[in-house]
Amino acid sequence: MASTDSTTVAKDGNDLAGLEAGLDALETRQTGRTPFRQTFTEKILPPVLAVALVLAVWQALVSFKVVDDPSKLPAPSAVWDVVQTAWLQGELLDYIWTSVSRGLLGFLFALLIGTPLGLIVARVKFIRAAIGPILSGLQSLPSVAWVPPAVIWLGLNNSMMYAVILLGAVPSIANGLVSGIDQVDPLYLRAGRTLGATGLKGTWHIVLPAALPGYVAGLKQGWAFSWRSLMAAEIIASFPDLGVGLGQLLENGRNASDMAMVFEAILLILIVGIAIDLLIFSPLERWVLRSRGLLVKS
Repeated sequence: MASTDSTTVAKDGNDLAGLEAGLDALETRQTGRTPFRQTFTEKILPPVLAVALVLAVWQALVSFKVVDDPSKLPAPSAVWDVVQTAWLQGELLDYIWTSVSRGLLGFLFALLIGTPLGLIVARVKFIRAAIGPILSGLQSLPSVAWVPPAVIWLGLNNSMMYAVILLGAVPSIANGLVSGIDQVDPLYLRAGRTLGATGLKGTWHIVLPAALPGYVAGLKQGWAFSWRSLMAAEIIASFPDLGVGLGQLLENGRNASDMAMVFEAILLILIVGIAIDLLIFSPLERWVLRSRGLLVKS
């Protein structure tokens, strides 16, 4: 009997030692710095190869005259010439800044409105029953549908642009926060109430931190809707006094039947969208995952 007890104790000790070793190894992997070679191979090289492949296919379509009409598919060099000309004339950054400044400011307004709206909808059952389906319907409504009424209500000005952005982004931000709050473990809420974290204090210290992953996902989707809404507004409601943003540039290329300019605008819209995601939302998402021990560096 004594031998069995000693064997059990030894086994438990070995299991505990193995667990501690595993935790130590996990800790080491999280705090270690990833080698540049691994970062280059896993994160930099794949998108570079993808872009190179797209350019190669594009050039092949032109060179082998699969599409032999330059007015329909210009060569990559022709698009580059248009971009270079806009840069040398000092217009390229103006195109980008006009749209980016509108998009970020509109998204900030949407954030200030969508966050408290999401909290109220998630926490008040009556308001959720009344407004929840409307928010879901608005999220599925194409943002371009808001441009005509916004022009009629507000005219051709920046206020119209911001209104379209708000109507496109607010439902996504609010629904993302509602979804995040719905996934909060009730145990956290009970523990918070036990410690006296109720009302606004409980919302700030318990609900919002626990709902952060869903909220960040809603912010990413909200930015995507903001950017798409802005492009739709700039394309449809182009006006000289509004300045030339990327949407107006795209519409100008269509009106002039200049496919090189059209491709220039499309590429710039794509590059700005990717840059905002890489510079703002991807680091924010990694921080949230890392703070919860869900992002492990190998």
